[in-house]
Amino acid sequence: MAIYKRGNNWYIDFTFHGQRIREMVGPSRKLAEAVIAKRKAEIAENRFLDVRKEPPSIKFYDFAREYLQWARANKKPSSHTRDLSMMRQLSKEFETRNLQEITTWQIEKYKARRKEEVKVATVNREVALLKHMYTKAIEWGKVKESPAKKVKLLKGEVNRVRFLMPEEIQVLLSNCCDHLRPIVTVALNTGMRKGELLGLRWDQVNLDQGIISILDTKNHERRDLLMNETVKATLRALKEKKAGDYVFCDGNGRNFASLRHSFETALRKSAIEDFRFHDLRHTFASNLVMEGVDLVTVQQLMGHKTLEMTLRYSHLAPNHKMRAVNILDRLLSLNPPQAERPPKVVAINS
Repeated sequence: MAIYKRGNNWYIDFTFHGQRIREMVGPSRKLAEAVIAKRKAEIAENRFLDVRKEPPSIKFYDFAREYLQWARANKKPSSHTRDLSMMRQLSKEFETRNLQEITTWQIEKYKARRKEEVKVATVNREVALLKHMYTKAIEWGKVKESPAKKVKLLKGEVNRVRFLMPEEIQVLLSNCCDHLRPIVTVALNTGMRKGELLGLRWDQVNLDQGIISILDTKNHERRDLLMNETVKATLRALKEKKAGDYVFCDGNGRNFASLRHSFETALRKSAIEDFRFHDLRHTFASNLVMEGVDLVTVQQLMGHKTLEMTLRYSHLAPNHKMRAVNILDRLLSLNPPQAERPPKVVAINS
């Protein structure tokens, strides 16, 4: 028998008649120790009955509301907004069903139908949300198991990588208005996300050491970014007319709530189509790879948790790959230099 902690709650874990039993006790370790001692005594005295009774039925719609309340408190506002939109689609299919009654086959049918209506990426996000809902439902004692566990995400999705070449970058910067140009410049030279830029404060910027410290908005971990000279010069110019705590702000020190209008105007003037602000981050990574920077370094600069996330840029490095294989020319040459042979000894008859 064992106890363990997951999140804020303690659990007990033991086996009874060959069946593994786990119970959530609550936030108290002391109480968990008391409960597991009680279970030991009940088993020893043949008084134990599996306390994991079937959870009371709960409608999908009712649990969805509970989940969204949790998401509002624990996810980024943008993620919560996206969850709301996806939940509307899921509710159309499942809202009248009990959470315990939904089957793997029903989820597979939903996935197949949605594939005919929307992009693969959208289907995968909706299925991923359903999977996470059941993960939380198990954690909160609403269900015993997840019918979504064995449902696989669709394959064949091509990650969109839209980026600008250096000459396009210069055109875009020339068409940015005064408050937008510094933001785009820093984005292109650091790979920062829009939310990180708009929320950036001066106490996160160390111009002497050339470091920007941010809380990664995706991984919720601190990330230190190195500034090149372009970024340093841009931020020094802004600091001279500092109006508040935010790096990018209006004359009253308020950070910009949105860049949509000014950014779309700059794109239109530059004749750049099918381009989003987030693609500035792709531009940062893509141009580094094309200049021969290795993918592991790009991964670190981007703050990607795994190298797989960075591999989307690997096709942009043909010259870098060629330099790598050319190393073998020197190592495995077809005409290696001949080693000197020892002089042949000729016997002379005297």
